[in-house]
Amino acid sequence: MFVLDSHCDTPSQILRLRDISIDNDYAQVDIPKLKRGGVDGVFFALYIPSSMDTDPDAARAYAYRMLDGVRNSLDNNPDAVITTSVQQALENQSKGLLSIFIGLENGAAIGDSLDELQRFYAAGVRYVTLCHTGNNQICDSCAQKSGRWNGLSPFGKEVIAEMNRLGMLIDVSHISDAAFYDVINLSTKPVVATHSCCRALADHPRNLTDDMIRKIAAGGGVVQVNFYPVFIDDRFQHILNDSGIMEKGEMIESEFIADPANPLKRSAWNAVQDELNALERPSYKRIVDHIDHIVRLVGIDYVGLGSDFDGIEVTPDGMEDISRFSRVLDEMRARGYSESDIEKVASGNFFRVMLACQ
Repeated sequence: MFVLDSHCDTPSQILRLRDISIDNDYAQVDIPKLKRGGVDGVFFALYIPSSMDTDPDAARAYAYRMLDGVRNSLDNNPDAVITTSVQQALENQSKGLLSIFIGLENGAAIGDSLDELQRFYAAGVRYVTLCHTGNNQICDSCAQKSGRWNGLSPFGKEVIAEMNRLGMLIDVSHISDAAFYDVINLSTKPVVATHSCCRALADHPRNLTDDMIRKIAAGGGVVQVNFYPVFIDDRFQHILNDSGIMEKGEMIESEFIADPANPLKRSAWNAVQDELNALERPSYKRIVDHIDHIVRLVGIDYVGLGSDFDGIEVTPDGMEDISRFSRVLDEMRARGYSESDIEKVASGNFFRVMLACQ
């Protein structure tokens, strides 16, 4: 069985001076934890903050800086390699190697140029999350109260066609509902939600409605369930709001990001993480509730796992980092899923979409 996590924001943490070759305190992902968690492959997302949505040159430079950071980190880690295909990943597994795929989170980095999209593909990027929390030149975000394009922009429609041509996965996580339906109507290939949950179980705009899930499945795509407690359980949003930690924590995290070599700023951010982890958090078993919902809705062939580790400030209880990833699969076993079904969720469904998009 090949175990895949389709979305981790580890490149951002590498820029914050994380050495992924060692077992780090306060790290959700590093190579020792990947190995302990039985994870064979992971998509490292090159996350572009929405503050760069109107500055494509800065966004592009930042993306390539992260990509260089990943490459440099792997130069010192012979057990993990940049991977661009399903075949390569399976070959890596047979050799005992970890597969590191690359995704681009927020298409702002391509500016208004399909040539730049092609360059990212040539550099190894295999999916693009079309936007993040802001409306960009491609589409509107689910995080905005009003849309700029009421879905995809005219350029965004060109992006969809070019991604189909290249064999690049279109990621609908983060995009607005209107943009989602535009993608579904325009894409000639299956689409993915690399890190999204079910709105029926947690009423958050980042999550997918039942109709959206059906539309993804009807096109042969896949929904990769996110681990963020706010997205898996409505109650945690209230707990988080009542704690007041986020208001304080955002400033402390920003100061750490700006100066990650400063031990005092790192310690201050770690203290916030301790406070967050001390909150009453939903169990990791709630992740499997979302899997169950998707399976009941459309079947076992359209669901997988995309944790969002290293991009979330707090995790479910019992899923503090990627070393515990196998607990999700064990919980599926406890609920009566067959090994063949678990293999589909672990990677088979996502790999099927990758192959269909080639």
